[in-house]
Amino acid sequence: MTPRLFGTDGVRGLANGHLTAELALDLSVAAARVLADRGEFEGHRPLAVVGRDTRISGQFLESAVVAGLASAGVDVLLLGVLPTPGVAYLTGSLGADLGVMLSASHNAMPDNGIKFLARGGLKLDDAIEAEIERHLHEEWDRPTGGAVGRVSSHPTAVEEYAAHLDSTLRKPLTGLTVVLDCAEGAAYDAGPRALRQAGATVIPIHAQPDGLNINDGCGSTHLEPLRKAVLEQGADAGFALDGDADRCLAVDHDGEVVDGDQILAILALALAETGQLAKDTVVATVMSNLGFVHAMKGAGLGVRQTKVGDRYVLEAMKVSGYSLGGEQSGHVIMSEYATTGDGILTALHVLERMAVTGRSLQELAGVVSRLPQVLLNVPNVDKARADEDAVLAAAVAEEEAILGDTGRVLLRPSGTEPLVRVMVEAGTYDEAHAVAGRLAEVVRAQLSL
Repeated sequence: MTPRLFGTDGVRGLANGHLTAELALDLSVAAARVLADRGEFEGHRPLAVVGRDTRISGQFLESAVVAGLASAGVDVLLLGVLPTPGVAYLTGSLGADLGVMLSASHNAMPDNGIKFLARGGLKLDDAIEAEIERHLHEEWDRPTGGAVGRVSSHPTAVEEYAAHLDSTLRKPLTGLTVVLDCAEGAAYDAGPRALRQAGATVIPIHAQPDGLNINDGCGSTHLEPLRKAVLEQGADAGFALDGDADRCLAVDHDGEVVDGDQILAILALALAETGQLAKDTVVATVMSNLGFVHAMKGAGLGVRQTKVGDRYVLEAMKVSGYSLGGEQSGHVIMSEYATTGDGILTALHVLERMAVTGRSLQELAGVVSRLPQVLLNVPNVDKARADEDAVLAAAVAEEEAILGDTGRVLLRPSGTEPLVRVMVEAGTYDEAHAVAGRLAEVVRAQLSL
């Protein structure tokens, strides 16, 4: 079987290696044809919006995508450099039939990706992505004359997106000083702009992209520069975005990291207080720290846990009508305001909570007492048998009985490699490490290839 091009977040790979201009053009043509065949363009000239992050490869990929769409009769608005959630927002606000984002998120600069968004800024269904793949490289009837697409720029994209973000706040951020690490990525302009317009004093770092430095020792995957800047500037808090700004992590005024679980808890309590937390439940993944689950239950809130991946969080939110979900990585979805994770939106609402309560980020994050967590990877094993082996199941049950309510065990087969991940949380790091080590040995013994 030919492996699928589309992964959980579009088509991604080495730019000009796996992800070529030819592939970008073919994907865009196929996407336009599939949507047309489904009747999405009926009765009007189809419109697409295209945005990108700061990777230099985004320039030639943008040209290829635009050529493919316009050749298929789709009018195109170029949004320029804009975060993924900004492209999603403008796909909806401009009434576009299709949104396209060129980014590889937190990946290193040589990679890039193509993500298609449906009308309203929603992720394309898996079935439509599969259909796009099936239509690649087919012969087709090309429009000519006035039926080809027009291409124009939309120069106010950043301003419109920033204004939307600020419109979600109820209280200005006056008096708060914040460091924002823009990861030399898509939010280098929109991020500082939105926070300043909301009233905060903003100290941007890594906000001078040159096409080559995105995610290079900065952003949400490298928090040390943010910690240093917060301490040097005496800021109230710091936030680090990733390359396409769909997630963020934070540090408090003492430089201590505030992870996605703590951010999710802060926002859940804020929404619950104003009656905006749908069904008094927050969606998280099985990797969320047990301390987060305890904190939410202690506040009388439910926690719906899904498989790891923002797509599963979003699916659970859509199916059950929940308004808040996220991951430990800082990918937070506030469905009242966005169709995807939005790092700038997340930072704004955490800062608003600080402004409303008068409490520091450190105090707010303290609602979650994180249990020590140890994650061990056991390679070269038959991951398919991880859920079936009786000896392994008995070993897990024995360790869980010992931990009781003070910890937990999670075995996760890798989705891409022949390995099993053993995650253990316990009252102390030493205990977690000991349990993880014992279980890793059982995995190795029982599942070895």
